[in-house]
Amino acid sequence: MRLDAGIASVLEEYSRTKIKDWILAGHVKLDHEVVTDPAHLLTGYEFCEVEAQIQVVLTSVPENIPLDIVYEDEEILVINKPKDLVVHPGAGNPRGTLMNALLYHYPELNKIPRAGIVHRLDKDTTGLMVVAKTLGAQTSLVEQLQSKTVTREYEAVAYGLMTRGGTIREPIGRHPTKRTAMAVDHKNGKPAVTLFRVMETYRNYTRIRLRLETGRTHQIRVHMSHISHPLLGDITYGGQIRLPKNALPELVTCMREFKRQALHAVKLSLEHPTTGETMTWEVPLPEDMEQLISLLQQDRDQGSK
Repeated sequence: MRLDAGIASVLEEYSRTKIKDWILAGHVKLDHEVVTDPAHLLTGYEFCEVEAQIQVVLTSVPENIPLDIVYEDEEILVINKPKDLVVHPGAGNPRGTLMNALLYHYPELNKIPRAGIVHRLDKDTTGLMVVAKTLGAQTSLVEQLQSKTVTREYEAVAYGLMTRGGTIREPIGRHPTKRTAMAVDHKNGKPAVTLFRVMETYRNYTRIRLRLETGRTHQIRVHMSHISHPLLGDITYGGQIRLPKNALPELVTCMREFKRQALHAVKLSLEHPTTGETMTWEVPLPEDMEQLISLLQQDRDQGSK
């Protein structure tokens, strides 16, 4: 067995990558001698010492930002993220993020990379996210995401009338000219798969349910725009808002004031990192999407009279 694999089999809470870094940095000894080759083959019965320390990885200032907690135990935390909340601090958002909030409510997360965040939602996308509270849970969740055993389902409102669902298999990479945007890129993009089905149609829009098999940045937004059905309110990938002709005045007002993409992470399913139990959570649509859909229904029904 390789040295890194042997250590990983004993220290299951740490990722293979982390263990490899420790070996390369000279923090591992076999029979009191430093070994810096992760592929070094073990013969059995070696005495192994790992002299690494868990360092504080705090990169953000804790802030008292309220969290909508859907589920919590000693290993994981599931939250319902509101709109306008950025997940990770960045150049334009050093504070006021989910990471700042997590570090305030759970100070022990300062020793977990990215404060336990293992996946993300865009600033204006609402809904379910899971956060790891321990290194072991983080390793497990990352492995589940990589092996595609985590189920993530979304609801959205898209432009245009869609008569049936389908599967979008288009690679996604960085946009060639827009630094903060993504695009379908058949040359350098990474594989991305989105499944969708039609839930309800309106005069010029469609309510859809989507499931991700991969987790690329802006994946749903890019894929829906690629098939000419961008999400309502998505200025980046859909352009300026398109108002329906002779629409209800209330709908026109609602759409003009809808300053985000109509996208909500409604369902999350995964295996608990400790028990292995399959756990599933669902949350209702946020108020702004409920109002939007209600007015789209009224507008459709009025137009059919």
